[in-house]
Amino acid sequence: MQTLTIQQPDDWHLHLRDGATLAAVLPHTARVFARAIVMPNLRPPVTTVAQAQAYRERILAALPAGLAFEPLMTLYLTGATSARDIDAARASGIVHGVKLYPSRATTNSDAGVRSLAECTAVLERMQHLDLPLLVHGEVARPEADVFDRERLFLDEVLAPLQRDFPGLRIVLEHVTTREAVHYVREAPGRVAATITAHHLLYNRNAMFLGADGAAGMRPHFYCLPVLKREAHRAALLAAATSGSPRFFLGTDSAPHPRAEKESACGCAGCYTAPLALPMYAQAFEEAGALDQLEAFASFHGADFYGVPRNPGTVTLVRTPAARSDDADAAFVALPAHRLDWSVLEAGR
Repeated sequence: MQTLTIQQPDDWHLHLRDGATLAAVLPHTARVFARAIVMPNLRPPVTTVAQAQAYRERILAALPAGLAFEPLMTLYLTGATSARDIDAARASGIVHGVKLYPSRATTNSDAGVRSLAECTAVLERMQHLDLPLLVHGEVARPEADVFDRERLFLDEVLAPLQRDFPGLRIVLEHVTTREAVHYVREAPGRVAATITAHHLLYNRNAMFLGADGAAGMRPHFYCLPVLKREAHRAALLAAATSGSPRFFLGTDSAPHPRAEKESACGCAGCYTAPLALPMYAQAFEEAGALDQLEAFASFHGADFYGVPRNPGTVTLVRTPAARSDDADAAFVALPAHRLDWSVLEAGR
């Protein structure tokens, strides 16, 4: 196969940041993806419909001429979020979910939730209005091992949450473990998960190998949740290529200025937007499942969120993907191995 044409995909988990970074990174997504769920963890966070509307307008203003792209907005859940905020979000037509960040679990999460007990009224209203809860699934206790934080979250937070709110629509974002795959696959109710391209292609060894294969630290592969053992990567790949509608594409592409990424305390996040679809194609082809890429990238997420599938197409061609490294604003986590696919064209 030399070309592969699929229906236009969507990115169901994306960080665009704001200001100059937004203008620099947005075209990489908008050239390929028709829509994206945009994360609200700005400084200050996007906690109201008015803030989401203003952020949406800034995104559209930064969109290059000739590109059609729809940002799907989210609100940042805090202890101060009210049921009235949820009513306004559902009525707005632009807010498609509310994001749960456990306090201090990841980038710009210091305003996040310390206990779901403080959010009972909000969660009840979300369940009633069928507004999805998007979850960063990690506990953030200092004593919790970083490689166990997702597994602990399933037992300590997600299972009780589903028990108390069985009708709540939940997306467990950027799953990284076989335990999370099993949970999503077997959970009652409406539970789904996004999977990133870098978690499909790499295990945790990628963080500790230099570009020449020698020992070293690669901060560009540091993200949260962190890359895990090979057995977990294999479980993610099996889930993504299984055809199950509970798993779909979410890049979690997260740009950081080079000086903040390549520092003594580097930021968590992999900026993969310029290479995202070729990375997914590489992973699916290596698994012998290119025929499952379209459903994972273009169907399952739209169906879960209850929006129409895109009418346009994207064509990939078998040729090495161009490496992208923006020295001015954001650093791309370059693949450790050759990518065999590039995006040839996208059309609405």
